[in-house]
Formats: sequence, C-alpha cells, structure tokens
Amino acid sequence: MMAIGYQIILGFMPRRNIFLPTICIVLLIAAWTFRAPRPSIDRWLDTSSIRGPTSSSPSSPLAPPNPSHNNIDLSTPDAPFVGWPLQRVCKEATWVEGLVYICDNNSGGIGNIRNYIQTCIRYGLEAGATGLVVPKIRKRNDTDLADLFTDYLPFDYMFDEKHFKDAFTTNCPQITLYDDIKDIPNIGNKPNIEHITPKKFGNRDGCDWRDQNRHTDRFGERFRRWLNDPKSGRPSPSPDRPRLIRFNWGVLWDWQIYRDGPEFANTFGGILKFNDQLQRLGERTLKKMRSYAQANGVKDGKFLGVHLRTESDALGFWPTYNTQSEAYLKQATKRGFEAAYIATGDALEAQNFAGAAIEMAQMRVVSKTDLLQGEDLEELESLSWDQQALIDFIVLLGSDFFVGTMPSSFSIYMAMKRHLKTEGLYSRPYKVGSEGDGLSYLVGNYEKYWEGWLFMWDGMWP
Repeated sequence: MMAIGYQIILGFMPRRNIFLPTICIVLLIAAWTFRAPRPSIDRWLDTSSIRGPTSSSPSSPLAPPNPSHNNIDLSTPDAPFVGWPLQRVCKEATWVEGLVYICDNNSGGIGNIRNYIQTCIRYGLEAGATGLVVPKIRKRNDTDLADLFTDYLPFDYMFDEKHFKDAFTTNCPQITLYDDIKDIPNIGNKPNIEHITPKKFGNRDGCDWRDQNRHTDRFGERFRRWLNDPKSGRPSPSPDRPRLIRFNWGVLWDWQIYRDGPEFANTFGGILKFNDQLQRLGERTLKKMRSYAQANGVKDGKFLGVHLRTESDALGFWPTYNTQSEAYLKQATKRGFEAAYIATGDALEAQNFAGAAIEMAQMRVVSKTDLLQGEDLEELESLSWDQQALIDFIVLLGSDFFVGTMPSSFSIYMAMKRHLKTEGLYSRPYKVGSEGDGLSYLVGNYEKYWEGWLFMWDGMWP
C-alpha cells in the first residue's frame, strides 16, 4: 500500500513540487521500519542475578509489566524471581538508619517457616529497617514431631541463601544483610535485642487474637514513633547505636497479603527458593513418579497428588484419617486417576490408604521411598523429617490434581502455589472451600472464619 500511494503522489504532482513531499514520505517509511521494539519480558523479569544489575531508566524493573508478557509459570518451585514488585515496596519505604530486624523465630513445617520469615521481613520493610540478619531456622525434633524448638540451623538448611541475598541486593539495596548478629557494627559484646508483637501497635478492640493485623497501613508510622519516643529512655537508632528488633514467637498469618496488590503477593514468596540439593532430589522423584505412572499404562504419566495429614502432631480438630481418605478417593474416582503419589509421615496410614485406593478406585499409590533407590534413597534418608517433606512438596506441585486438608499450612501453601498457574503474576486470590481453579481440593471445615482457621488464606504468601 505504501508503494502504491507513493506512485499516485508522483503521478499527479507537478514536478517542481515533488522534492519536499518525497523527503517527508521517505522519513515516515524509515520511522515505521526502524521503530523501537515492544518491551520484552526482560523489562519486568528480574534476571540480574544471572546477568548482573542493569541501569535504571526505561528498562527499570519498577515499570509495571505488559500483561501479554505474563507467560512464566510461577507455580513451579524453581520459577524465576520477579523482582520489580519488591523494588516498588522498597522505593515506598521510610528508611531508618541503624534499625535491624532479626527474623529467626521460625519453626514448624515449610508452610509455617516460610510465613514466619516473610511476615517478619514484610514488617521490617514497613518499619524501614536498613539492616536484616539472614534468617535461621529452628529444627524439629525427629522423634517428637510436636517439639519444634531444638537447634538453630542456617538458612540453607532449607533455602538457597545466594538467591535470597541476590533478591535483596538487586531489588532492595537500601537493606544491608548480615550473616549473624555478631556481624552488626557497633552492637557491643552483649547486644540488646528488643522483642515486639506488631499487633500491639494498633487498637484491636473487638478482634479475635487469631485475626490478621488490621493496622498494617499505619504500622510503620506507629512503630517509628515508638522507636523514637524520648520518654522511653532508649536512644533513637543510628549507625553508631543500632536498635535490634526480634518478634515474639507466633507472629504469622498476620499480614493481609493482598493489601500489597497481586503483583507483590504472588511474587514475594520467590525470595525463598529451595536449596539445590532439595530441588534436585525433588525433581528426580517427580520424574520417577511420571515414569512409574507411564509404566503402569497411565497416559502422559498423569497422577494425583495426596497430602495425608494424620501424623502424631496433627491437631485434634483436624479432619480424621477416615474423613481425609474418603474425600481423596472420591476425587480420584471422579477424575479417573489410576496413579497417585502420597505425602505423609505416617507409614502405616500410607499403607492403609494404598490398600483402600486399589480396592475402591483401582488406583496405585506410591511414596518417595517407593520410587527412589540406591544413592538417591540414601540421600533422602540422610535428610531430616521436614527436609524430606520438601521433596514431597516439589512432587505434589507437579501433580495433575492435588488433594489436601484444612487447616494444614502445608496443604494451604500447596493449593495457593498451584493456583499461580492460572494467571501467574495477576492471579486473583484462591477461592477458598471450592474446586474453582480445577487444580486442587482441600477437605475441611469452611463454615467459620476463625474457628476453621480460614484466616490463614489471607495471611500466607504463595
């Protein structure tokens, strides 16, 4: 069309007037041909941990992404970290030099530990902490699962420490990361650590103690006012006289995640990536599960993921074995599954469920110890109870449908993480108590918000 138009203009224009219009047309063609390309996925996907930081300006990860570029599966355990939402939160913060948060009051299974760490860090960002001690993790007693408070273990007991540090160094450089409390400058031989409960920085009259903090928008201002109160007898924080803050135990499910928008809510969990050993062994187990299903005649190696939560530390009001198994087998029959992977710490209950599955649903059920052999099995058995649960987590994430139980934080985290497959960065909140996304089903009591622990869904990052 452009060439035809050009010929028409030449054909009907007097020769003495041709030069100027011709120049204009040539410039228009050049501008169209060499126009700037559309922003690529690198505009919003933080790949700086691979390639190094890029310059700020038009390609800054602060810029919101183009919706058409939302083609990364954030539901996988090794999904790339999208950094610009964290950078945006850090840009909005009011920073306080000399304020250091210590987020090491973490215990329980993966669902709890992640939320303890992330809740503490999110409050630290809101408070304006310019220092953060890399979190440590309390190890569970392998012989008494209810005992959550044994030794402190390093961050890489579960997570990739380099990835964690890269995420903050790249996207929130205002924060200095310390490997240990003793590394904080000017703290002296006996550092004074102040313990707080964030909910106390607000009037919560009429609220249930389990409910989230309804004052997060005002937490930063109130906390800093408390921090600098001249009547307290404590000095305001400064690099020369730092103030160290640690939460009292039990601060989790406390921050209503969607107050920050889906972009941050759906990506913040990416700062906590499983360490290389757990990731590798989990992927190998998932591959063997697919192969097992295919070897038993299952098309495409499809399998059902089952979280049977009946171990000795399960709370008394949780669904019983009979309630869980009946609901799970109903879903298996409804969806035509012939193979299933079971995650449980109770070998006897796993055996019972496998027998019932063959009888009632003609479905074969295996676990990680059935699939792994030789050196892989030896490596698995060298891991702690909670580390082995992360192998289960990776396999269940890869299942074609997942069934779990309320209010297990493991099951809730699983359903929320799988839900990111629907719309990735822009996924709306999981519809609690339904099969709305077609990826998961959790059996439990959905009648009461507090007694049924439904508040956990509002306070957990996927």
